[in-house]
Amino acid sequence: MTEVAWQTARIIRVQQQTPRIKSFFFELAAPLPYQPGQHVDLRLTAPDGYQAMRSYSIASAPDGTRTIELAIDRLDNGEVSSFFHEVAAVGDDIEMRGPLGGHFVWRPRDGGPVLLIAGGSGVVPFMSMIRAWFAERSTVSLALLLSAISSEEALYRDELSAIAATTPDFSFRLALTREQPSRTVDYGRRIDAAMVAEMLALMPAPPMRVFVCGSNGFVNTAADALETAGVASNMVRTERYGG
Repeated sequence: MTEVAWQTARIIRVQQQTPRIKSFFFELAAPLPYQPGQHVDLRLTAPDGYQAMRSYSIASAPDGTRTIELAIDRLDNGEVSSFFHEVAAVGDDIEMRGPLGGHFVWRPRDGGPVLLIAGGSGVVPFMSMIRAWFAERSTVSLALLLSAISSEEALYRDELSAIAATTPDFSFRLALTREQPSRTVDYGRRIDAAMVAEMLALMPAPPMRVFVCGSNGFVNTAADALETAGVASNMVRTERYGG
């Protein structure tokens, strides 16, 4: 198996997305022919030679350019995420390698319907999928259930709401765990089987594939809810972060 080479990626823009999450836009030294759902590794090297490496999903859609977006959640005691939130600035060069991962990939030509279930920053790989789908004006049916602490913490909430408002083939629902929602279609509780069943009912046919991304506990809860709702386990692909 060919080893994926490291390259230099320069930060060209930083955008605060939520109180805890920033998007970093990188200009790459070499092309990165990725697919929606893949991730990259970032490596930091201290003056004494100490290195720290973390994996981050790509939020942008493949567009043939050398610019990609990564959304980085600030984790308590996270040495890499703390560096990006406190130190990193536009113009900094970062070591990056990728694309990585192949099981958690979906392209509009793969077909659907597709149900996406995300917890917190687990929505990032889904943004790459949704943006690619939207750019292609695909008519494949997509549905996204995003769980967050509050509407303020719901990553990409405004962009997702705008897509849902203008695109009939996309259904978007929030599950807010510490706040009552302002939209009548959203939920003010943690995800459960009844909620998943309602998401499935929004789709024109049973999903061809279900993707779940989030923390270990979230993914386990979502997988159980899908099973209770009658979705076969071989239709579900999961990706976990943190620990």
